Amino acid sequence: MKRRLILFLPVLAIAAAIGILWTFWTGPGPTRAAVTIVVPQGASVARVAAQLESAHAIRGGAGTFRAFARVLGSRDPIQAGEFLIPPGLGAGGILDLLQHGRPIQRRVTIPEGLPSVLVQARLAHIPFLTGPAPLPAEGSVLPDTYTYQRGETRAAVVARMQTAMRDALARLWDQRRPAAVVTTPEQAIVLASIVEKETGKAAERRLVAAVYTNRLRQGMPLQADPTVIYPVTRGRPLGRRILASELRAVNGYNTYARPGLPEGPITNPGRDSIAAALDPAPSQALYMVADGTGGHAFADTYQQHETNVARWYAIRHARGEM
Repeated sequence: MKRRLILFLPVLAIAAAIGILWTFWTGPGPTRAAVTIVVPQGASVARVAAQLESAHAIRGGAGTFRAFARVLGSRDPIQAGEFLIPPGLGAGGILDLLQHGRPIQRRVTIPEGLPSVLVQARLAHIPFLTGPAPLPAEGSVLPDTYTYQRGETRAAVVARMQTAMRDALARLWDQRRPAAVVTTPEQAIVLASIVEKETGKAAERRLVAAVYTNRLRQGMPLQADPTVIYPVTRGRPLGRRILASELRAVNGYNTYARPGLPEGPITNPGRDSIAAALDPAPSQALYMVADGTGGHAFADTYQQHETNVARWYAIRHARGEM
């Protein structure tokens, strides 16, 4: 009986040890609150184990985690990104989450027509990014929704937005139509930025582009109000009517005082406005004025334009705006 007991005790001890170690891997972890961990690109199990130990997310330390990961874990690679580890998740569950779970997706949206000063401000207020927010060159950022990682630099996010603009502009430039008056991609961005600021109606973009294309062909001043406002606010809302002195101001953006395109973009145009600048509508329109619906009334002649202006003034009188 004693001999059997002596033989059984080591087996019992081994079984107990295996049970303890198995519990370490499959049982609950030590955390009582969720833990965030950011895994860099190409991180090894050893590096992640050290991060988990520092975050007090595992029992037994990094070495134990690495050993169990080699024996019991999947051979799949660990993903890069930000992960939220639920409270009490065990070591095995954590490894599975890092290998097969979905990283947290953080996003920032740059709306069409957002000027660069406001792109900078938007990035500056994101708490999970690091470093100063650079001021991108006007017209260099493609409006879109972008993902970013916790701890990523603001400069890196801006660079990604600018790469997206270069790529989109290159594709759209290759698709330009003979009716386009612009001769360089840079001019396309300038004209597209005016189109972007002049109308919020998607159906009007190509017509607005046609008005300015026709004026450029005939050597007429563009007389675009948003270009007059830009040197005053750098793209921020003006909040008042344009002053007569601003219409007379001598600068590179006043399209009332000088013919041709302004010296640079006045906002960050979206894909559709760029496409409109490169493929304007087949129209002879040279004039446009608000029509009271958020859109515009277009005219080929000044006489037609005067009629549209009178109609617009009547609408404003009826609304008590004049």
